[in-house]
Amino acid sequence: MTARVELTVTDVDTAQAVGSGDVPVLGTPRVLALAEAATVAATASRLPAGMTTVGMRVELDHRVPTPVGRTAVAQARLAKVDGRRLLFEVAVTEGATTVAEGRVERVLVDRHRFVERAQQGPA
Repeated sequence: MTARVELTVTDVDTAQAVGSGDVPVLGTPRVLALAEAATVAATASRLPAGMTTVGMRVELDHRVPTPVGRTAVAQARLAKVDGRRLLFEVAVTEGATTVAEGRVERVLVDRHRFVERAQQGPA
């Protein structure tokens, strides 16, 4: 399973705007959100009815800044399945440059039960 998601960087995506720094380039939280969006897209049409995935663990190296106006592309590939756990390898590029890479682990859950438990709060 693979997926590709694109983002043209705007002022609202910068480190300044998201509070992760004071520079006008793509902020790391937005890089992570883009990578996660690719993992969600990779499984979106392949899950059983009523099921979804939720993020569990992320390892991400954000290596290169991406200025406003440029397009960042996240690609996710399902690398391993361990029961309900799905491990994706992700890469974010801008042209031929690797902006970030890492792994995102997601867990398969029943959407209704997950939301219901979340609304109940901590045990």
